[in-house]
Amino acid sequence: MDMNKRLVLNAPRKLEWISEGDSVLSEDEIRVETHACGISIGAEMPQYLGTDPTDMEPVYPQKVGYESAGRVIEIGRSVTDFKVGDRVIAFYGQQTFGVTPSKKAVRIPADVEWKYALLNTLSCDAAKGVLRLNLSKENRVLVTGAGTMGVLAVHFLKNHLGVRHVDVVEPDEARHPLPLRLGAARIYRSEAEIEDSYDAGLECSAHSAAFFTLMNAMKGKGTICVLSDGNRDEFTLPSAFFEKELRILASSDGYDYRKHGEWFFSTYEETPYLTDLFEREIIRDQVIACFEEMESIRPLKVFVDYQ
Repeated sequence: MDMNKRLVLNAPRKLEWISEGDSVLSEDEIRVETHACGISIGAEMPQYLGTDPTDMEPVYPQKVGYESAGRVIEIGRSVTDFKVGDRVIAFYGQQTFGVTPSKKAVRIPADVEWKYALLNTLSCDAAKGVLRLNLSKENRVLVTGAGTMGVLAVHFLKNHLGVRHVDVVEPDEARHPLPLRLGAARIYRSEAEIEDSYDAGLECSAHSAAFFTLMNAMKGKGTICVLSDGNRDEFTLPSAFFEKELRILASSDGYDYRKHGEWFFSTYEETPYLTDLFEREIIRDQVIACFEEMESIRPLKVFVDYQ
């Protein structure tokens, strides 16, 4: 087998591919040959730039990425849930071969393409936040931000929970088609356009102004779940939070990536266009240059083809 090539961040804006030999598999691990990875802009650019407010004293070198997909090429002696040749998604990041405990890998059905499969991770993260709101189909829900998390939240709200009325706030009109296609009723460009009030909200933009908009649009005693990870703006509580007696929840990692995948992969035939979230496609050798370019140009997501 070829040497593994793994991407590491040695300092802000200093990426490097390093080569390393095989590691011996533990009995519960699988080895995966990478076919594709995703770059999650919202999480990975603050790490790359050294501006993540949730990690003010970063220790280097750091792993890069967490959305990986490939084929199993070796299994540990106690692994029974995968066999060589299975397609899986995992969390080992940007490297040509990855080793992971089998229980942390998710099987990809044969008819689901790599791009769609990679979205399962963030879809599960979004779904966990949606589920925390304990919604009924009659609740009116407002989502701020139609980036990857916002779009996947709308997908879960409409196509899993069947929530009848979902609106979105998104100033960038180029991001309006996907949530509308998924069933969002209205897309507002700004708070000034909002005429309704809402039972629940999801903050998916990481912008403090959007967080304020969400609170201003809530009904009294409404509930908001923050899906953005706090790695951009600092959020504070305006008077609307206290006056309306709002409740705020936070949600980060997904609830069960395998269980969620059973639903998410079943939606592939109906919503294959979710792969439009990958606004750029590159090969592995272009990853470092891509990060450099993304300081000025920010696609929603980047698909990295390893094959």
